[in-house]
Amino acid sequence: MANNVKVIEKNPGQKIEWEQSGTRLYFGDDEIMINAAKYQKDWPVSVDICTDRSGNLTIGTESALRYVAQVEIPAAQYTEDGENREQLPLDMGDVTLTLWSIE
Repeated sequence: MANNVKVIEKNPGQKIEWEQSGTRLYFGDDEIMINAAKYQKDWPVSVDICTDRSGNLTIGTESALRYVAQVEIPAAQYTEDGENREQLPLDMGDVTLTLWSIE
């Protein structure tokens, strides 16, 4: 059973609608989906969710007007038994979702 992400509300006000399904996080009216397990690397990864000047959700800050959320994904962990190295499944309880006001 997957754990729920840790949520931090960065400031007061209304936050974007979001939901978690396994390792997937859905934002807005299913406008953007982040599969945290697919983004996981051998180092910590931060994924920025922003709105652009048209009010559309974007991944990354290049065309961003304001932050909406940030997903912090921990570095991958592995088990080793002699010659084999296997990546452990992502524990969503180790993922942090920071939310900013959308007002």
